[in-house]
Amino acid sequence: MARSCSCNDFNRAALLRRGAAVAGKGLPNIEPGMPMPAGTGLDRRTFLLASAGAALSVYGASMLSPRHFEEGIAEAAGASGPNQPVLVSIFMEGGWDALSVLAPVGEEGNTYETLRPKLSLEAKEALEKGTGKTFVEDPRLMWHPSAAGLAELHEEGKVTAFPAIGYEPQDESHFTSRHYWEVGQLDTNARTGWMGRYLDLPGVGEPNNPLQGLSLDYSLAPALATEKMPVAAVSSPADYTMWAEGLGSPVIEPALEAFGALGALSAPSPAYAQARAASYDTDLVLNKMASFVKSEKESGDKSAVTYPSGDFAERLAVLAAMLHTEMPIKCASLNAVGSYDTHSEEAGTLATNLAQTVTAVVAFQRDLEARGLDQRVLIQLWSEFGRRPRENGSGTDHGAGGNAFLIGTRASGKMVGEFPGLTNLDENENVVRTSDFRGMYCSLLEQWFQTPAGLVIPEAASFERPVLVK
Repeated sequence: MARSCSCNDFNRAALLRRGAAVAGKGLPNIEPGMPMPAGTGLDRRTFLLASAGAALSVYGASMLSPRHFEEGIAEAAGASGPNQPVLVSIFMEGGWDALSVLAPVGEEGNTYETLRPKLSLEAKEALEKGTGKTFVEDPRLMWHPSAAGLAELHEEGKVTAFPAIGYEPQDESHFTSRHYWEVGQLDTNARTGWMGRYLDLPGVGEPNNPLQGLSLDYSLAPALATEKMPVAAVSSPADYTMWAEGLGSPVIEPALEAFGALGALSAPSPAYAQARAASYDTDLVLNKMASFVKSEKESGDKSAVTYPSGDFAERLAVLAAMLHTEMPIKCASLNAVGSYDTHSEEAGTLATNLAQTVTAVVAFQRDLEARGLDQRVLIQLWSEFGRRPRENGSGTDHGAGGNAFLIGTRASGKMVGEFPGLTNLDENENVVRTSDFRGMYCSLLEQWFQTPAGLVIPEAASFERPVLVK
């Protein structure tokens, strides 16, 4: 029996905006009974810039030495060098439908059509018209027409696909399942993200480099939440250029100068010291961003790749430029276009959001290749779960085994796990998962970052390590 779910206002960012983040108190709670996001309880040193919707926040523990930020970023850039591996994590919010992204139209017995009499029509039509490409590693599966760019990269050996990834027992709550993926363990009480714990490791993170973990969204990505090392959240460097480049406003420039001056003053109390240290921190990072914007403009170093329009594509374009200038970024995170919580009207919503997301991601990969950065950057696409095989009217409800992809020139390009089929569902009538997301993390840590997974992922020894990097 198909189950429905009311997911109004499930969006975490929207819920956070209703609360208030208080310095030293962490991020506000989500709702009763749900795990608080990783990062809750960490000290937050933040300055929000209201102009043009831009915002920059620096998160870190109280042991930070803010006076070292300016020198530290420069030193980190030199130490990271052109060979520093970078992971770009892109979250498909809401649980995207794995059975539409890779549709099992070739499954025997018309099982797909039986479970999805409406949604299968679009897939069958795409197959007949040739707009949906066959997934070459499993001819039963067909790429959604809006994912044609991923199909192209896959044929080039640059996409590693997980057709049924998840964990057991599957939790179908957006918040809980997303939390598990963010922290890299099935623990609702975990408060640091899996990438944040990687950055906290001795010899990996740098106490004076907040750009090592960069969240290109309006708040800290919980997967980047650290215990010791600073990380940064920038709403959008592209928005930032709108006002910082010319500094033409009679208000903005003096305000920024005052910010740095305030941070340099002596403090009559610990509270003042913390506030002024935060001002100093923010001024240094803002200046670094302004220097990046200025150098990009003066050098005329523009991408050879044309990106699609839209905020998501803009952020990826700026991220590619930041990496090209050897900014000391090790892990970056951002949200994809739109929501994939398609309980109704799935066909149109998924097609639109998927097309915008995939087109931008492919442009980013081509940009990395054109700039000679593709050997050191991997892109991860993930979502909190898949959708149920049986459609619910014009949509689908929360399910289990879903899709994830690793994209890059050095991605192994080989399917991990297998598509288990629609005649072998679990006891809840969901797709059976054939790979574990923690195994993916273990492989990324060991094969990409050259770091023992056991230092970051609890019970790492129990997870199979698929080959993800060539």
